[in-house]
Amino acid sequence: MKFANISGRACIIHDGRALDIERASRGEIAPDPMMYTRLAQHPRLESLLAAASPGDFREFDVAHLGPPVPRPGNIIAVALNYHDHIEETGRQQSEEPVVFSKLTSSVCGPYDPIEVAADWTRVDYEAEVVVVIGARLGDAKTDAVWSAVAGVTVGQDISDRAEQNREPLRQFSFAKSYKTFTPIGPYLSTVDDFGDPDRIELFSRVDGMEVQRATTAQLIRSVPELVSWISRRVVLVPGDLILTGTPGGVGSRRTPPLFLSPGMVLETGIPLVGIMRNLVRERPSATDRSASVQEEELSA
Repeated sequence: MKFANISGRACIIHDGRALDIERASRGEIAPDPMMYTRLAQHPRLESLLAAASPGDFREFDVAHLGPPVPRPGNIIAVALNYHDHIEETGRQQSEEPVVFSKLTSSVCGPYDPIEVAADWTRVDYEAEVVVVIGARLGDAKTDAVWSAVAGVTVGQDISDRAEQNREPLRQFSFAKSYKTFTPIGPYLSTVDDFGDPDRIELFSRVDGMEVQRATTAQLIRSVPELVSWISRRVVLVPGDLILTGTPGGVGSRRTPPLFLSPGMVLETGIPLVGIMRNLVRERPSATDRSASVQEEELSA
């Protein structure tokens, strides 16, 4: 199944059209998209889809798509998990996964703009396969991981390299948690949509030029290995996001470097999920934001 958040409402996507879950269930199921993150809900949603008639589905505007997981519990990201990315950074492979967290307030939708301030001149892209946890996991064995995953979506780990590498203390998580720095979407696809969930294709493009392409078969540590390792240290719950790493081709390691600036378009995709398209725009200044708030208050 493929799920979407359309204008804040939970929908099932079938043949390019949307089934509104609350309407199709005659109000028995709430419209909150967070329901997708609970595997216990999936059989009920499968039954709803099977019982739907063609007239229950509707066309929709992709501009109304929000993040498929609008309120994640935790965002856990994995660094240096593709060989070509390690090679381009000049680092050594670690004995264990290198993980960090991102603030949940950085999440935005698949067609939302990525905001970059005028003095942020080293903002980089990192395409990611994002795994959404669907059941409580602690001390999970690798062979139990995929059966506890609610689905897979596309993500970007947008990063302010200047802040990330600022000495003397690097601001790793903070530099990756600015507003709009974690776009996800456009849909959440369940694991059974993939013939081989350990071979998921991922790509990204900047202004139409492909800059990254890989499959999760190239991960140094597979999704089951990562999630099992993480779950032995922290308890994972439905709605947690795991960003599994970015392949080589990031902007900071290209010659010449390629950083995101206003006017650029960043596309990120997984063929069986969909493609995000995020316009980079200049972040409004504090003065502009204050004036906007005052105008809203005067018009209220």
